[in-house]
Amino acid sequence: MRRNDPRRNDNAQYDELADQWWEPAGGFAMLHWLAAARAEHIPPAAANGAVLVDLACGGGLMAPHAARLGYRHVGVDLNLSGLRTAREHGVLAVRGSVLQVPLADACADVVVAGEVLEHVEDDVAVLAECARLLRPGGTLVVDAIADTRLAGWIAVDLFERIPGGPPPGIHDPALFVDRRRLLAAADRLGLDLRLWGLRPSVRDLVAWRRGRRATVRMRRLPLTSVLFAGSGVKRATVAAAGPGGHDPVRRHGSPSPPTVVT
Repeated sequence: MRRNDPRRNDNAQYDELADQWWEPAGGFAMLHWLAAARAEHIPPAAANGAVLVDLACGGGLMAPHAARLGYRHVGVDLNLSGLRTAREHGVLAVRGSVLQVPLADACADVVVAGEVLEHVEDDVAVLAECARLLRPGGTLVVDAIADTRLAGWIAVDLFERIPGGPPPGIHDPALFVDRRRLLAAADRLGLDLRLWGLRPSVRDLVAWRRGRRATVRMRRLPLTSVLFAGSGVKRATVAAAGPGGHDPVRRHGSPSPPTVVT
């Protein structure tokens, strides 16, 4: 288990910037760009009622993509201000930890874990929760920051200091993700995960900074040493109940029901 620096990974900023979740040029602008990139790797829903579980959903930025693809969007987060914003955008907002998600086993056709693995001390435990939530044949989509010196310089020293980048102090390089460890854990958990690198389009970024574009496209790279993404399928090692029709907000054996934000 990795140990974070209490001076960094400052989650209080999500409350301080709560009014900026859906601002195209606000403090969470890059999260909009990443949400669109994630959606490119999510298949259209195969049946009515198919469920997409969005871990660390924040203000629900995956909402338009989940709706377009035909999913019921369930967002899980500990931050109440973000969950309230997500609910305003049609997300079924559930308060809970990504380390112990208050949802049923095999409830999800898709699990998204975007920009969360580098904010927890036990990223493999989060991956295990992703595997538990997914039905066999379901899709996992992730993105995170690699545990390299280059990533630390770009993500913290550079990106936290430019408009549209993450808020200063939000990242702790000690929590950045070991890709080999992540892939090995995924295989043990029955997830066929593949990784690739991501970067913002330089042309789009310049146009966005000048107010000529509302968003920035993320470009795929072969190198995963800074920002990386991945997708994969949970191996069908057990019989699946079939896509759709789940009641995700019902964890079997849970001593108390999850908190649904209203």
